[in-house]
Amino acid sequence: MIWQARQHRIEFPRRPLVMGIVNINDDSFCGDGTLDPGKALAQARQQLQDGAEIIDIGAESARTNREAISVPEEIDRLLPFLEKWPELSSRFNAPLLSINTWRSDVIAEVLPHGGDLINDISGLPNAFNAKLCAEHNAGLLIMHSVGQPKVPHTHVKYDSIMDTLDHFFEQRLVLAESVGLPRENIVLDPGIDFAKQKDDNLTIYRELKRLHRFGRPILLPVSRKTVIGDVLGIPALERDAGTQACIAAGINRGAQIFRVHHVKAAVQTVKMLWAVEGGR
Repeated sequence: MIWQARQHRIEFPRRPLVMGIVNINDDSFCGDGTLDPGKALAQARQQLQDGAEIIDIGAESARTNREAISVPEEIDRLLPFLEKWPELSSRFNAPLLSINTWRSDVIAEVLPHGGDLINDISGLPNAFNAKLCAEHNAGLLIMHSVGQPKVPHTHVKYDSIMDTLDHFFEQRLVLAESVGLPRENIVLDPGIDFAKQKDDNLTIYRELKRLHRFGRPILLPVSRKTVIGDVLGIPALERDAGTQACIAAGINRGAQIFRVHHVKAAVQTVKMLWAVEGGR
């Protein structure tokens, strides 16, 4: 299986990739965000030193108890980082840069300045973002969710979450390809915690192998998730051990990318499990 994201061409199977989270905002749920581009770049540098192969930058928190920021403000937060990224990335072994945004106006403005992957949490309700990625040969992450981002969807119920994911990804892959985005450029994300309850999330972990039928890399955003807090009864900043357990579950079920805050621990977990499993 090949994943194409601009000049990057990654072939699976291989050891799973670790994606580090850099929040260029002041309301991250973990309190690790910053509006200072220099500090954000320093965070990215440390994550790359710790072994991250992808850096995911986001200017707006996905928290639904915070107001959305404007399109110009989101762009103004992202561009200074993008301007400095080539200098930083040149010091490491070709890391990928992911831009965590869902607004087409933002994507149209920032992709000409860089970024290999658009991490779209909107669920791709239309083809606009896929078309923009196709124009730049960028990768596109399609995440399952329901409704518009920044709006709570805790009321959503499913007869079968896995049947829902099957139907959702079938439709979205066809939609993205219809505007010229090759399937090779697409990554799938089941959307842990987004419009899902504890049992939905745990079912996704258990039955993740079902999603391999689409032949696309699967990203698991496992870091400090609410489902970990639901199971263990602990706040966000105490969930790193639970995060490693979720990484182990994901590796055993074939996930290819893990999005995390604590990069060093995740890289060690991935490397150790990959060695124990003999590179399967």
